[in-house]
This record gives sequence, C-alpha cells and structure tokens, in this order.
Amino acid sequence: MIAIGAIGVHMHDGLPYPRRYLAIAAMSFGSALVVIDGGVANVALPTIARDLGVAQSSVVSVVTVYQVMLVMLMLPFSGLGERIGLKRTYQAGQLIFTVATLLCFFAKSLPFLLIVRAVQATGAAAVLSVASALIRQIYPANQLGRGLAINSVVVTSSAAAAPTIGGLVLAFAPWPWVFASAIPFALLSLALGRAIPDPRPSHATFDVPGAVMCAAMFGLIIGGLESGVHGDSPVVSAAIALTGVAVGVYFIRRERSAAKPILPIDLLARPVLGLSALGGFLAFTASMTLLVSTPFRLQALGFSAAAIGAAIAPWPMTNMIVSPLAGYLSDRIPAGILGGIGMAISITALTLIAFMPVHPSYFDIAWRMALCGSGFGLYLPPNARLIIGSAPRERAAAAGGLVSTVRLTGQTTGATLVAALLAYGVGSGNVPPLISAGLALVAGLCSVARLRPSIRNPSLAETRDEIPTLRQTRY
Repeated sequence: MIAIGAIGVHMHDGLPYPRRYLAIAAMSFGSALVVIDGGVANVALPTIARDLGVAQSSVVSVVTVYQVMLVMLMLPFSGLGERIGLKRTYQAGQLIFTVATLLCFFAKSLPFLLIVRAVQATGAAAVLSVASALIRQIYPANQLGRGLAINSVVVTSSAAAAPTIGGLVLAFAPWPWVFASAIPFALLSLALGRAIPDPRPSHATFDVPGAVMCAAMFGLIIGGLESGVHGDSPVVSAAIALTGVAVGVYFIRRERSAAKPILPIDLLARPVLGLSALGGFLAFTASMTLLVSTPFRLQALGFSAAAIGAAIAPWPMTNMIVSPLAGYLSDRIPAGILGGIGMAISITALTLIAFMPVHPSYFDIAWRMALCGSGFGLYLPPNARLIIGSAPRERAAAAGGLVSTVRLTGQTTGATLVAALLAYGVGSGNVPPLISAGLALVAGLCSVARLRPSIRNPSLAETRDEIPTLRQTRY
C-alpha cells in the first residue's frame, strides 16, 4: 500500500497541520449554522404568525418545509458531490444557504418566507450531505471515530442551543434577525472552507431522473403521513403516501442496475451497513419520540415552560460529554459492543422515565434524562463511524448522505409518531417512552448482530484500496 504514492497517503492520513485545524473549524461552523438555523425558527413561530397575520397552524410550515426539503435532497446531493467534488458541493451549499438566510430578513409574507426557507434547506442539504465524507478526508483513518464524534457534538449542541439563541435574539430584535444574525458566521465559514480537502470529481454522469425520483419518494411519503396526522382528508393523505410508495418501488428497482445509485442500495446490501442504517433509524426515531413527547407530559404535570426546558437539558448536555468518548472508543472497541451497551443503558432509562413517580421532582426527571442521553451518545457516533468507515472510499459521499438521511428520517418519523399518539390521546403519558424503549431494543439487537463473523467479514471489499479502512473499522 505504500507504493500507492502521495495521493494514497494523503487520502489515508488526512490533512496536514495546520490545514487540518482550519478544515475542522470550517466543518464545525458549517454544520452548526445549518442546524441552528433549522431549529432556531421554532421559538419565533408565534411572533412570525402574529406579525404576518397568519394562523399558528399555518406558520408551523416554516419548520416542516425545511425538514422535508432536507430529507428529499440529502441523497441526491451526496450523489452530486461524488460527481463534481465534495468541496464544490459543500461550498456551493454554504453560498446558497447564506443568500437565502439574507433573504429571510426581507420576508413580509408567509409564502415568500416558505420559498426562502425551501432554498435555505437546499443549501443546508448540500452541506450536510457531504460533511461526513469530508470528515473522512480530513482525519487520519485511525481517528475517524473521533472526528465524527466531534461533528456529532457540534450538531447536538447546536440543536440544543437553537431555542436559547432564538429567544435571546427575540428579546432584543424583531423576528427577521433570528435568521439574519447568522450571516456573519456563514461568511466566516465560507472563508474557512478554503482549507477543506480539494475536490476529486468523478467523470461519471449524474443520474438526474434518479435524483428526482428519490426526492419525490421521500417528499410524497412524508407529506402524506404529515397530512394524515394533521387531520386532512384521509383519502387524499393516503393517496399521496401511496403515490410515494409506488414511486419508491419503481425507483429502487431502477437503482439496482446503477453502478453508483442515488439511493445507496449497494451499501445497504452489505449486512453490516444495512444493520447499521436500520439501527440508526430506530435509535433516532426512539430519541425524537421521547424528546417531542416529554414536554406535553411535563406540561400536564404542571411544569412551566422554563422548568420543562431545564428538565430536558441534561439529555444534550450528557450527550455532549459522552459522544466524544464514544467516538474515541470506536477507534479501538467494536461498534457492536458499544452500541449494545448504549442501548441497554437507554432501554433502562426509558423504562425508568415511563414509570416515573406520579408527581416527579426536577431531580427525578433530570437524572433519567442524563442516563438516557448517555446511552444514545454511546450508540450513535460508533454507528455513524461504522457506516462511513466501512464504505468504499469512492462511495464515502453516499455513505455520508445515508447517515444524514437516516438521522433526519428517524427524527421526522419520531415527531410524526408523537403527533399521531397525541391525536389518539396517549401522547402525554408513559406510552411514548415505552414505544421508545421497544425501538431502542431492536436498535441494540441490530448493533450486537454486527459482531457475528458472517456479517462483519471484510472480504466484501471491492478494491485493495478499501481493505485498510475495513480492517481499521471496529464492527
């Protein structure tokens, strides 16, 4: 392998110092910005509804349009990144995101704001779709878990900080500043982006029809489910979702013959990657189900909005501490072991949350949330590291897009599940945490199953260039 030359060494050993630090800073700024701007709008929704003179039920679309666009575009952009180069895709996404963020400042009507938010999500999808693949190029192979864990902490802490940042901005300025305040940091991220690894574009053609079908599949299915949960016509909602399923069936059949499919079924066909993707989806669904349902439960118990936020805060705070440790350990300990332990901890915590005292104190809730956050923090970074690290190097962008799509789809599914439980009158009790515990159990089984020799067999490598990465990947 030494004879590969400078290019091969560069690919395996990451960027040299100090460029590596600048690239890490660029990735951290970029990931933080798109996550914060995606969640910061939640706090401003009542203010936006009042200022624009629209119903509160309508203004929620400011958030949902952003989420749906992300899920629709993540995999198509990862395919585009493989075609034109990861750095070009990342920087173009940053530029689109910055321009759209600036336009949010001038929104005077809900339709215009929704269009701009859709464009904003387009830029965010381009950034997030190639972020994991770029991290693989920035860090040495034996530090990949650490790099993914750092990025996971940035994403998690940004999501946790978004409501606080939105509240602080609204305390001193009108709601358009909630979006516009991010512009200076977006420009800084664009400047630092020059340190990101240079593009290595492929000469393969980009499958435009496949990208359109992929986006349509996710958009129609999620749109139909959301429509049904929010009380729209059941017939129309079912028709939308079934149309998405029909598109998906045709799309998947079509993708089977593609050399580099937009939907990475070539990666999912590998048992270790398929189990990792399924486990990640279930883990994100479980965590979002609990996080979205808990405020309704605590509100019913008489907690104020501030007390609810304080009671949930130990989850992301503990996650921020455990995730880097999990990433560090994933470079040394099999992900199947770490994931199994993490889900065992989470299942215990979720069961304890389900059967809290009838009148819980802050401490009763906080330590359970901290325990649950530590379990998911121990599971998710090694799981992402396994997907990214064991994919063929030329499919790193597809693997990164798969990780982000799994996360977003799981979170969207969890939120939709809670909405359905609330509609049936069981969303503010102990049913959601019990469902989360069941999902966590299956996720843990997926993780432990990867320890079987027949599943983690590295003979699946297709090229000699993959084999060192596979051997350094802890299953």
